[in-house]
Amino acid sequence: MSILKRKKAILALEDGKVFYGYGFGATGEIGETTGEVVFNTSMTGYQEILTDPSYAGQIVTMTYPLIGNYGVNKDDNESRKPFVEGFVVRESSSVYSNWRAQGSLQEFLAENGIVGIEGVDTRALTRHIRSIGAMRGIISVEADSEAAVVEKAKNAPSMVGRDLVKDVTVGKPYSWINNEKGTYKVVAYDFGIKANIIRCLSNAGCNISVVPATTSADEVLKMNPDGIFLSNGPGDPAAVTYAIKTIESLLGKKPIFGICLGHQLLSLAMGGETYKLKFGHRGGNQPVKNLLNGRVEITSQNHGFAVDPKSLNIKEHAWQVGQTIPQVGWSGTSKAGKVEVTHINLNDGTVEGLRCLEIPAFSVQYHPEAAPGPHDARYLFDQFIELIREG
Repeated sequence: MSILKRKKAILALEDGKVFYGYGFGATGEIGETTGEVVFNTSMTGYQEILTDPSYAGQIVTMTYPLIGNYGVNKDDNESRKPFVEGFVVRESSSVYSNWRAQGSLQEFLAENGIVGIEGVDTRALTRHIRSIGAMRGIISVEADSEAAVVEKAKNAPSMVGRDLVKDVTVGKPYSWINNEKGTYKVVAYDFGIKANIIRCLSNAGCNISVVPATTSADEVLKMNPDGIFLSNGPGDPAAVTYAIKTIESLLGKKPIFGICLGHQLLSLAMGGETYKLKFGHRGGNQPVKNLLNGRVEITSQNHGFAVDPKSLNIKEHAWQVGQTIPQVGWSGTSKAGKVEVTHINLNDGTVEGLRCLEIPAFSVQYHPEAAPGPHDARYLFDQFIELIREG
């Protein structure tokens, strides 16, 4: 976008804080968007972030300063379209250069109706969110009144209690068949599933039937799958009550593997509780310790809620970041019997993984398909296959 043609824009937060910049993307008839303002610490992968359904309802800030330099291409989309409400960057590259590129970031956002703002002091914005917490905000291009824009931010929908799964889930079932080595039949619940998750399941030897989030337990069991996968997705997990009830009916019937929102929904189905994190975990550099083998995995994450271990009667430790992590005592009880914590976040000690000890089910909070590390967590798909074989 030419500097001469740039339109002034503001990003206003519900606490009254205002950041200034220039609009890019869909700045024409739309020119305004609201959502929960969050930040992502990834240095690359902006197209995958934009098309991750887990970002529905959110305005995403990239902490890396230069975004758009390698363009976009159709092969890197993680879903059928971008689901972010808005995009905030320090500098949107006016040129792109990559042999795979099929267009610019500016064109991509404009074509998909996504309002962005560039020229923002993203370091100051990120520090503010880390201090105050993720909050509602609005991007407005050529706004007349800052006070009016701040008021709109205050009136935007809250993420707490909001079911966004219904806005991103697939409308009807579809299949992904691995004709070469598809051995196991897996039903994947689409709460906002990413394309690379399906590829990883396929590469692990699965033929996948993807079903809408509202598909009943009876419908899935009639398909007689070897395993059930619970995908990632957006919003407050506690608000997706229909999925929680369905998963509760599936516990113990078939091997289950959940990630991200699927991890939270599985925990809720077992009688646990979730809570909202101050500013969430979003980025491709999150350290997680595997308590089963002592290894540290570098993971990709995108979530604003976490599982409360005390709600699953898991013994509370006085462990703090920087101290030696206890190797025992991380087990508790649930509706599904004994459960134990398998992974924890080394930045804040939150639960990153769980497994049931009396039924075939486990889950992780992070994204094993997203290639951080680059493949530190890919073993989880093989672990799912092992559970299917045992089951």
